[in-house]
Amino acid sequence: MLESIKEDYILSNKKTWDEVAPRFFGRTTLPVYGPFLPTENELNLFGEVEDRIVLEIGCGSGHSLNFMASRGASELWGIDLSDTQIETARDLLSAHKSKLNLFQGPMEKNPGIPSEYFDIVYSIYAIGWTVDLPMTLQQVFSYLKPGGTFIFSWEHPLHNRIKQEGEQFVIKKSYHEEGPQQCEPWDLPAMMNQLKLSTYINELIQSGFQIEKVIEDVVLTEEIKSGDSAVWYTHQKAAFIPAAFIIKCTKK
Repeated sequence: MLESIKEDYILSNKKTWDEVAPRFFGRTTLPVYGPFLPTENELNLFGEVEDRIVLEIGCGSGHSLNFMASRGASELWGIDLSDTQIETARDLLSAHKSKLNLFQGPMEKNPGIPSEYFDIVYSIYAIGWTVDLPMTLQQVFSYLKPGGTFIFSWEHPLHNRIKQEGEQFVIKKSYHEEGPQQCEPWDLPAMMNQLKLSTYINELIQSGFQIEKVIEDVVLTEEIKSGDSAVWYTHQKAAFIPAAFIIKCTKK
């Protein structure tokens, strides 16, 4: 993708996120990784967090960093594209001001974050907003100490390829077609990067990470009994195809 187009997408996404941020206050944050995924309370992917230095990519409203603070993380760092999100996170985390460092900027660039400083870097349902996955992963790799952990979750690449038509689910777009696409439920410009699961895995390996776990498990809830047809179809879809995935890896 041409650099000028990437910059256009970044600027457009920033403008949109500054506007819609209040709608996403506290949504999809630790211990939740994403829709129908097991939670951190069940998975324990992070292990011991006490006294660890953590950085969140796409920190949003700050709720996941607050979760890390509750588990004893010694320093809380975050980066987010949206000024609105950063302001909200700063307010939410005001009690942890002495160990908080937040940066506004795109995840593809380093806004002043130290290299080889972090025990844990993570991203909860944000990594798919990158316009340049290799560059983002290079930044993450540089932030981590040797032996450090990187964990992220995102929408499963197959999820939005399958659409509901009546009582059927139909494949509407090739899984192999990659690149930016407009986030369908949004009325405002919002470009998400559609990538195959293998692309994430191979780019992680190329960046120098050692993959430890890939999770596509689906956990269905009792909501399916509510009688709401939209809820029923959402659950039925998740029963056929994962809605999201998690990858845990380490810096060699």
